[in-house]
Amino acid sequence: MFGGQFEGKKVWLSGHTGFKGSWLATWLVELGARVHGFALEPPTVPSAFEQLGLASRIEHQIADVRDLAAVRASIAEAKPDYVFHLAAQPLVRFSYREPLETYQTNVMGTVNVLETLRESELNCTAILVTTDKCYHNLEKDHAYREEDPLGGRDPYSSSKAAAEIVINAYRDSFFAPGSGEKVRIASARAGNVIGGGDWADDRIVPDAVRSLARGEPIPVRNKRATRPWQHVLEPLSGYLWLAAVLSRPTLRPDQDSSLFSGPFNFGPRAESNRTVQDLVEELLKHWPGSWVDKHDPGAPHEAGLLNLSIDKAKRLLGWEPVWNFEQSIAATAQWYRASGHSGGALDSTLAQIRAYSDRARELSVAWAAD
Repeated sequence: MFGGQFEGKKVWLSGHTGFKGSWLATWLVELGARVHGFALEPPTVPSAFEQLGLASRIEHQIADVRDLAAVRASIAEAKPDYVFHLAAQPLVRFSYREPLETYQTNVMGTVNVLETLRESELNCTAILVTTDKCYHNLEKDHAYREEDPLGGRDPYSSSKAAAEIVINAYRDSFFAPGSGEKVRIASARAGNVIGGGDWADDRIVPDAVRSLARGEPIPVRNKRATRPWQHVLEPLSGYLWLAAVLSRPTLRPDQDSSLFSGPFNFGPRAESNRTVQDLVEELLKHWPGSWVDKHDPGAPHEAGLLNLSIDKAKRLLGWEPVWNFEQSIAATAQWYRASGHSGGALDSTLAQIRAYSDRARELSVAWAAD
């Protein structure tokens, strides 16, 4: 799996206390990696990080990616073979309240990681994660490709577009393929990730879970908003496989290795582009309850339509989605319902990683080959 590239390898992972970071840390440990996590305290109570018991399973460092000295010292100590930069301010609505924090974290945090790698003597591969919201979204029926213009109407989206510009500049200036540099970098764009362990405010699945647990109707702000919903394991498999191929291009010998260093979209198949209402009603099949329309015309702008093209990842990496919309919702509901039991969160996470990997192997997805 993943060409065996993570067995015994050292990984520096920023944002390991967050939702996606906790899942990635868990998967890396299962793959035999030695993980050094670098992040702020868990952003929510409860948190996937604590539910998965990660503090005792990895090297756990509380620090701020906005602190260049801390980033430098941490990476120097970890001496990683792989870097996964996930630390971010990830919420659109929060970015309206705290734009300065959003830009400092998402732009300068990324600069700090890249600058540290530029100064280092490391021979490593770095995947820097942004979002599908980095595109100049015209909210039309168009699947955005990696070469489409970047943009963003809100501080969060524009901060991630700016981070992509920074990544591209560092790649062209300091880490160009074929230049002899020992550091290889690529960016990964994914969004509207669902799965157990997301407890953030102002996100539809955790909002729904909290309401259902209280026996209350789910409040739905934008029932017609369409998103490319995907289970958290989908983009994580993309990040891992992109890192593996970027560090060892012979895993994809039929492709030009210089093409692996650019940006990559990781999203679902087109049929998983569904409305918020579709998502809520599918969730209610697994957790009985109801929902109520809470649309607020005066609320801050959030995109009504967003689709991603994953043609590049399929063509160059042989990557493709594994679970469909219904399977993703079912797995998400199962995780939350099991998480109230002792050990339920970790057991569910590991079981879902195994089930997802087994299904990828059945589909002959490139990264799942033995």
